[in-house]
Amino acid sequence: MLNHTWKYCSREELQPYFKDLNAEFPPGTPIMWWTFSSTTTELVVLENNMYLGTTDARTLLFVEAINGRTVRAHSHFATEDEILLLPGTHMIVQSQFSPASDLRIIHLKQVVPEETLLEPPFQGTLNIFDLFIELQFPLLLGARLYPKIK
Repeated sequence: MLNHTWKYCSREELQPYFKDLNAEFPPGTPIMWWTFSSTTTELVVLENNMYLGTTDARTLLFVEAINGRTVRAHSHFATEDEILLLPGTHMIVQSQFSPASDLRIIHLKQVVPEETLLEPPFQGTLNIFDLFIELQFPLLLGARLYPKIK
């Protein structure tokens, strides 16, 4: 039913559910990210209720990425800086922060694995992390959605 709604119905039919994930991601926890994840560098995008919203309990994942792939030219949302994180991404939880009672931020940092389990399917990795270091900005790639059907 969820997959049908994702593919064939209006996304407004989904009720976003933003879970407090702090207990599942304590600092120092290694994470193997096994899903394709559409993320953004634009905070304004996240305020949309289809994504993070501005009310209720929710979690934002702040990701320092070594690589990601920009998909702006192929995205339905051509005005957004949409970045794709690939499966097999290794990360470590750096910290947690709660700037408001209903908002949790979990800081993740991508690390180079000792053993590569999934080779990137492209050459010329987009190294966003270095770009943002030069500009002295933190790299914010997005939020994780936990949708449920209304």
